[in-house]
Amino acid sequence: MVRDLIANHSILSKVKPRQLVLLGITTSLLAVGVLVSQVFNTHVVQLGKEKQTQQVVPSEIKTVTALGRLEPRGEVIKLSAPTASGQGSRLEKLLVEEGDTVKAGQVIAVLDSSDTLKAAYDKASEAVQVSRANLAKVKAGAKVGEIDAQKAEIARVQAQSLGEERAQLETLARLEAQWEGDKAAQRATIKRLEAELNNAKSEFRRYEQLYKEGAISQSNFDSKRLGADTLTQQLSEARANFERTNSTGNRQIQEAKAVLSRIQATSSKQVTSAEATLNKIAEVRPVDVAAASSELRQAIAAQKEAKANFEQAFVKAPSSGVIFRVNTRSGETVSNDGIVELGEVNQMMAIAEVYQSNISKIRPGQTVRVTSNSLNGELFGKVELVGWQVRRQNIINSDPSDNIDSRVVEVRVKLDEPSSQKAAKLTNLQVKAIFELF
Repeated sequence: MVRDLIANHSILSKVKPRQLVLLGITTSLLAVGVLVSQVFNTHVVQLGKEKQTQQVVPSEIKTVTALGRLEPRGEVIKLSAPTASGQGSRLEKLLVEEGDTVKAGQVIAVLDSSDTLKAAYDKASEAVQVSRANLAKVKAGAKVGEIDAQKAEIARVQAQSLGEERAQLETLARLEAQWEGDKAAQRATIKRLEAELNNAKSEFRRYEQLYKEGAISQSNFDSKRLGADTLTQQLSEARANFERTNSTGNRQIQEAKAVLSRIQATSSKQVTSAEATLNKIAEVRPVDVAAASSELRQAIAAQKEAKANFEQAFVKAPSSGVIFRVNTRSGETVSNDGIVELGEVNQMMAIAEVYQSNISKIRPGQTVRVTSNSLNGELFGKVELVGWQVRRQNIINSDPSDNIDSRVVEVRVKLDEPSSQKAAKLTNLQVKAIFELF
């Protein structure tokens, strides 16, 4: 160090005074520059350390922001024709317009199938009445008049049978009496002719002896012989008549007895048949009641089915709400968009899509502020439900740089009453939901 100074001094002694002054000024400037550089570097290092210290301590997160949309409670319902009405149902009458308030169960449209289904329902109802009347008739049995008429028929058959039987008995008795009388008359005739024949034969033998003795003429003898022959012939005829009368009478009596037996058998069958008919009319069989009851149940089931089909011709609002949009007019065929779009605007909801990285910070009951450029002020509500499913983001920011393919969870925010009134006509409006974490 000393040697360097001595060397420098020897050098300086050789330099001119003006040059020495310039050298001194230059040396001083270099020294000042080095000093300033060291001070600046030291300050920069301190600032870097302070900045690192600030980055190590994170700031406290007080809110979570998410994009969302406004919609009524229960979402927007696309009300269409019942599936039982079949595809291609045509709208006969539309009973509402956009903006109308409807109540649950209110008829909003009538399909063109209403008249046909009404006729089918009326027909089924009439069938029920017929089946019910038939069951009552079966349970009551036959009418009193029918029973009395059948009893009278039995009495008539019995009386007729008894009269025919008595008449035939009288005929049989008459034939028997006549037969006996005819036989007695024939027997008397035969006896008379036998007596006359015996007498004639005696006269013939006596005249024959006289003729042989020549006491009488040939003519007298022939006359007696002719008389005996005539009586013999008459006796034979009388005996033949007796046999014929006996045979004919017997045959007539047998025929009369056969007719009597037939009358008795027929009358018995007629009475039995009439009594069976009476029992059939008066009897109420359980199997008949069961069959009539089954027919009634089938008719009632068909009536219920027809009524259900008829009621489906009237499209009803499933819940109270406001008609947002009419998609089908009278005379048009119901399309896939349905007839109307309906929502319950009395209670509006904000559906926020919260990033899956922030969903752990969201709890039911948290206060939420809802903002949008289309809103006059902020809306307020509370978290009602945190979704159970992570899905792809559906709501896209207007800034393309923020549109990233993120995974989100839907969070339902129930707006308070004043906010619901403000949002009633802003369904599907894109909003920003700010969740207050503290």
